Amino acid sequence: MVDSTLAEVDRNLSEAMRILGDGRRELEAGTERQHFSRASIPGPLQRDGQDFATILRLVHNVMHEEEEEEDKPSQQGMQDVGHLGHMALLGHSLAAYMSVLDRERLRKLTTRILSDATLWLCRLFRYENGSAYFHEDDRDGLVKVCRLVIHTHFEEYGSEGYVALSSKQPVIYHSASGRSGLGQHVCSQLGLPLSSLCAVPCNTVFGSQHQMDVALLEKLIKEDMEAGKLPLLLIANAGTPGAGHTDKLSRLKDLCEQYSMWLHVEGVNLATLALGQVTSAILAGTRCDSMTLTPGQWLGLPAVTAVTLYRHENPALSLAAGLTSSQPASKLRALPLWLSLQCLGHNGIVQKIRHAAALSQQLLQKLKTVASIKTSVEDEFSSPVVLFKFSQEISAASSGGSMESYCAGEKEVLDAFNRWMAEQLVQRLPTSGVEVVELEDEGACVRFSPLLTAAGLGTQQEDVDDLVKTLSELALIMSSTMSIRQDFREETHRHAPSLLYVEDLSWPGLGALRYEPDTEGSSESRRKQEVKKINSELLKKLQDLDADIVFSSGPEFGTEEDCIFVGMVTEDVDVSALVETIAAFGRDIEENGRLLENMTEVVRKGILEAELQLQKANEEKLMEEGVMRQLPLVGSVLNWFSPVQSSVKGRTFSLAAGSLDSTEVTYSTKAQPGRPALQDAPSALSKRPPGQRLFRRSAAASDSFSETSSIGHAEETPQEGGVTTSITHPSPPLPEEDSQSDAAPEKTSEAPAEAEAGTDTEQRQLEGQEAELSGR
Repeated sequence: MVDSTLAEVDRNLSEAMRILGDGRRELEAGTERQHFSRASIPGPLQRDGQDFATILRLVHNVMHEEEEEEDKPSQQGMQDVGHLGHMALLGHSLAAYMSVLDRERLRKLTTRILSDATLWLCRLFRYENGSAYFHEDDRDGLVKVCRLVIHTHFEEYGSEGYVALSSKQPVIYHSASGRSGLGQHVCSQLGLPLSSLCAVPCNTVFGSQHQMDVALLEKLIKEDMEAGKLPLLLIANAGTPGAGHTDKLSRLKDLCEQYSMWLHVEGVNLATLALGQVTSAILAGTRCDSMTLTPGQWLGLPAVTAVTLYRHENPALSLAAGLTSSQPASKLRALPLWLSLQCLGHNGIVQKIRHAAALSQQLLQKLKTVASIKTSVEDEFSSPVVLFKFSQEISAASSGGSMESYCAGEKEVLDAFNRWMAEQLVQRLPTSGVEVVELEDEGACVRFSPLLTAAGLGTQQEDVDDLVKTLSELALIMSSTMSIRQDFREETHRHAPSLLYVEDLSWPGLGALRYEPDTEGSSESRRKQEVKKINSELLKKLQDLDADIVFSSGPEFGTEEDCIFVGMVTEDVDVSALVETIAAFGRDIEENGRLLENMTEVVRKGILEAELQLQKANEEKLMEEGVMRQLPLVGSVLNWFSPVQSSVKGRTFSLAAGSLDSTEVTYSTKAQPGRPALQDAPSALSKRPPGQRLFRRSAAASDSFSETSSIGHAEETPQEGGVTTSITHPSPPLPEEDSQSDAAPEKTSEAPAEAEAGTDTEQRQLEGQEAELSGR
């Protein structure tokens, strides 16, 4: 029969998880929802107490406040902890409840929990006659072990403190490929100087480049002993944080016994000790003096403590070091893990670890068939960590491309490509658990370590298949982009000085360029403003194109400014058409900008000239009609008996030509004389076959598209006073076959052909094309 209080704790936890986990749960009333939204702002404590459900809803509202304000659900939501996670969370609630029990009952309960958990873990991971220390911070176990070793070697340390260390400075050795900042944390917690740390380099000639160099370690130990120092402790790795390689634990243990040092081991590969078949390199870890395990990550258990197993025969020193405690409440930290291990059972624990190891082997075998991908593992048959990266050498050999020009910055370019590949994999396949790691020799690589992620993310074999499929697509795109980068650079140089190629090795894509306008005679600040304005408009225009190429302003914290960065491309991209289009758009923006800058002055001069001509026409009219016709009464009588034809005509002002002409021809022929044609669209856009993507080379020879019209689209700019101006650009002469069309003959050598007058289409084109200034 279950205690009613324990059952109530379980019910309350289930209700809390239900309320907090439902991110799209609608509150019963809108006013209540609004009330909680206001309550999320920090304020004074309410006078009346709140019930359990109200408090939980308040917590829910704070967690999902941003989603409710934007009126959209969360993209990720809360992690589904499942049955095992529920048991682990229940352990924290029960630990809080058990802490209020009477002292004797609490002592009996905590002794049973600690004894069971220690026995299970020692048997599960083959660590005989060991003790266990449960801790929240996975580094805390090493700190306590170091304190234990100091108490062992310096008997006066408990009473004299750091003064006892003055006789011989203790030295802690750690691998150069070990966890970053671990040694510094230990020294800061123990009050040791950083000179007590000694980083041991890895192998450079024989063995793995991520394993500690044992011969060099022995040399460093002898040098420290000759200098009057005390070799205290060695931190080894069973699975380095980056590459997942294991140090030579058997040789290291022999060396530590020879010089009376303590050997501590940590790493993800220690999880494989629970399997039936274990490699000798990992099995040697059972001989170490202490090891740190993280079963919460390996088994997918939330909020579960890490465990440090150790062997020591003096309980008093263990108590002084903090590895054991006389307070029963502190032993309740093991309760969530104790419950979870019982819920899983021995077979369930082994099955989860075996499943993660099988995923690594599945990925490793499938990656062998993917071109341009290079793998790096410690043991091809049993490595639980798989490293892979995009390889330039393999790509160049498979595609036949030439990479000579990228020898200098090859590593930086490949690192940028591999980071982009990792980001794409994480974005498309979040359940795969891959991540990017930076290694000293290999550079940026993608790591797949299912022992750390599979249990929490629920990674299955289907996810590995999807990972390989997506990786094959990305590798093909990266290979194509890498082989075309040099062509892009050369094509950009051909369009100099209007286009400037920008060398940015950290950009994962085709490359970067900048449009440089003609700013001769301008100041430096004026030139920078012009460059920024034109490239900003050019980038926006390129992004509006219906193309599958990504154009951006570059990395968020990049060093290059006012540039256009071109992303990844496929092998059928037409680089010349791409660069030509960018240059054409840039020239178009530059010319339009100059016309707009000069428009104010041009319009002002045109208006003054029009006023002078109209005033002159009025004076000529006065001389032609005579003074008598200007008198109000006499003029009306004369005009009735002898009407006259007015000779005052309107004026039309062309912004492109900057000239003022009469509107007599326009009203007599209903056509615009000397109307210049507009600029054609770039050839990559106008000559694209139907259905073909932009900047793509056609698979077969297509029909000629030379019979295109030279009349483009006008850009109209409204001006003050109801005057409409048209910005036009000259166009090249029409082809010979177009000269036989129905258009009217050209009036001048520069002006293009005009369409027949009187049609409705031409009337619509007349509107807004010119500025008409007329008056009496």
